[in-house]
Amino acid sequence: MGHEAAGVIAQVGEGVEGYKPGDRVTFDSTIYCGVCDRCRAGLVNLCATRRVLGVSCDDYRQDGAFAEYVLVPQHILYKLPDKVSFTQAAMVEPLAIAMHAATRTKVNEGDAVLIAGVGTIGMLTLQVVRSMGAGMLIAADVDEAKLQEAKANGATHCVNTTMPDAPKEILAATNNGGVDIAFDAVGIGETVNLCIDAAKLNGAIVLVGNLKPSINFPLQKVVTRQLSLFGSCASAGEYAACLDLIAAGVVDTDRMISRTVPLSEGGEWINRAYEREKGLNKIVLIP
Repeated sequence: MGHEAAGVIAQVGEGVEGYKPGDRVTFDSTIYCGVCDRCRAGLVNLCATRRVLGVSCDDYRQDGAFAEYVLVPQHILYKLPDKVSFTQAAMVEPLAIAMHAATRTKVNEGDAVLIAGVGTIGMLTLQVVRSMGAGMLIAADVDEAKLQEAKANGATHCVNTTMPDAPKEILAATNNGGVDIAFDAVGIGETVNLCIDAAKLNGAIVLVGNLKPSINFPLQKVVTRQLSLFGSCASAGEYAACLDLIAAGVVDTDRMISRTVPLSEGGEWINRAYEREKGLNKIVLIP
């Protein structure tokens, strides 16, 4: 916990340049080395020795921002534009994940795009691909309230996947041609298969969510329809561009935030979100 945060520099270490106490900053959640082959290739999200702030698994464990102070290296810091608030900056991490997903394959002007799952990452992906010029934007989800929010965020079509004719409805929106790109922001068999069935011949599927570690996979459909699959892991240096999108008002992170509450109430609100309380999306804790 604590990998999405922003604040003020309290102190700088020896050798730090370009930053000083009092600067408003946010930071990449991935601490990467910058010198391994993958880092030099720009794949900092796949750094051989990466650590991830606020992640508790043994491979990437690093204490996060649920503390009075957090120590981060200079090379993952980003200064906040004057127009970006701390609350907005705390949303840069999920926005960077969405932007990384949106750039795993080229989004062309006028493309038909499916977003399967419009939670935080899916909704932000929708906003990013809209800013890239996508034409038809189809949002698919089981939650009608999220679909209405997706419509407010620019979705041209909304499909409730609890309906038995949902796959046909998605194809009908494209005159049965299929979408150019489908993003799965959930990561279960049903949504991956929905994306595969919705993609046009020679189309692309970007896999972002991973709720399930493994699924049944329709290999023949992918092969015979020549579909391209792209995995998308975290982000790889998109923070500066994301801050620019927020500052310019191109992406609206404010409407993604359900509540801002004192840090002292964090335990209660985390539990409420964990229990999937209706109407709760992102909760921002204010120290």
